[in-house]
Formats: sequence, structure tokens, C-alpha cells
Amino acid sequence: MANHLLTARSASLVGKNWPENFVQRTPEVKTKYGIAEEDIYNFDETGFQMGVISGGKVVTGSDRRNRRKAVQPGNREWVTVIQGINAKGWAIPPFIIFAGTYHLSAWYEGNDIPPDWVILLSDNGWTNNELGIKWLQHFDKHTKGRTVGVHRLLIIDGHESHDSLEFQQLCKEKSIITLCMPSHSSHLLQPLDVGCFSPLKDAYGRQVEDLIRNHIYHVTKLEFLPAFKAAYQATFTESNIRAGF
Repeated sequence: MANHLLTARSASLVGKNWPENFVQRTPEVKTKYGIAEEDIYNFDETGFQMGVISGGKVVTGSDRRNRRKAVQPGNREWVTVIQGINAKGWAIPPFIIFAGTYHLSAWYEGNDIPPDWVILLSDNGWTNNELGIKWLQHFDKHTKGRTVGVHRLLIIDGHESHDSLEFQQLCKEKSIITLCMPSHSSHLLQPLDVGCFSPLKDAYGRQVEDLIRNHIYHVTKLEFLPAFKAAYQATFTESNIRAGF
């Protein structure tokens, strides 16, 4: 917007110090909430197809290699992970959404899933407004005790479940200020997209490749959880999170 106004005045465009200089010469512009760096968070969701390594690879039995018409791809069941991170370099426990109706104890046996991870269900493995509220309650639970100031800043995108009326009302009750990024900008502006999700997907793909080498060709929830856990712990590091911010 500043460049647009300056162009109309035939003036030079803004430089890297323009925002700081603008604030200094415009005293009516103030930080309304005084939010500390320790209280700045970003959250977003990312999806996995359980048996898909990357955009062009699926997990399938090698015995089906020459049966083109009968080939069954690897499991493409969708899983959504809602993830939050803090500007100081730490992560809120993952919030995982499986497709299904009932939890099965077999999913967790022997997987040593951390007790603060949340696993919920939806019909298709996607998030919705109700689950968005549950994530916000999860966020509040794990951040309210670490709040330095009065308010927490939560950087979001424009997804409906991230910005519903109920979501905003709960934010107001919990003194959470939401900052919505401009449309089509998350690949540049969102810390999770910039620093965390890409290496997470790559690391998960390597976990699935390890399963293939061990002759496991169909990835279910039973295999997904330990594979995701290993990928998550390898990539959601302080350095990756801080680099994203």
C-alpha cells in the first residue's frame, strides 16, 4: 500500500527501514497490546496421505508391478495435523485428526505416543469448526502458563475453522489476539510453512521408505503414528521453528 501511494506521488519506493521510520515519525501509531516475543504463536494444519511418500510416489506391493490395470495404490487415507509453534522456538503438542468413528486401542499399543498429543476423529480426516475450537482449547491449555504479558498473539490464515465466530469469541475470552495473514501469502509469511512443514513431509517420506524396505506396503494408523512421531521429533526443532519466524 505504501508503494502504491508513493508511486501515485512519483516518489521513490520504500526501503527495508521504512516500517521502523514510519512508526518513529508517526506518534499516533502505537503498539496496542504490547505483546512480547514469548507470547507470539503461529498455527496451521497440514495433511498426510498415509501411504504416499511424495507427490509422485505411492506405497504398493512389488508383486503388482506388472499388473497395471489391477494395481492398488498405497493407503491414501487422509490425516490432518494441526500444529502450533512459538516465536522463541518451541512447539505445542500435535493435534492429530484421523478419519474414523471409533478409537482403537491397537493404534497406541507399543507406539509410546506422548500423553500430551491429542488424537481425534472426523468422518474424512479433515478438520472442521468443532475441531478448530477443540484445538484452541488445547492451545490455551499448553500456553496460558507460559504467558509473559496479558495477551497472546496467534498468527492464522483465513481457513474457516481458524476464524469462525465461535473461534473468535473463545479467543476474546482467553485474551488471545488473532492476526490473519493476507490471502495466498502463507508460503512466504507463515513460519510453519517456511520452516517446519516441508522438512516434516520429507522426513515422513523417509519413514515410509523405511517401511517399504521392511516389506510393509500398506500404511495404516498403526504404522502412521510411529512414523509421524519420528519425523516430527527430527524436524520440529528449536532452530527450525526460530528460522521460520
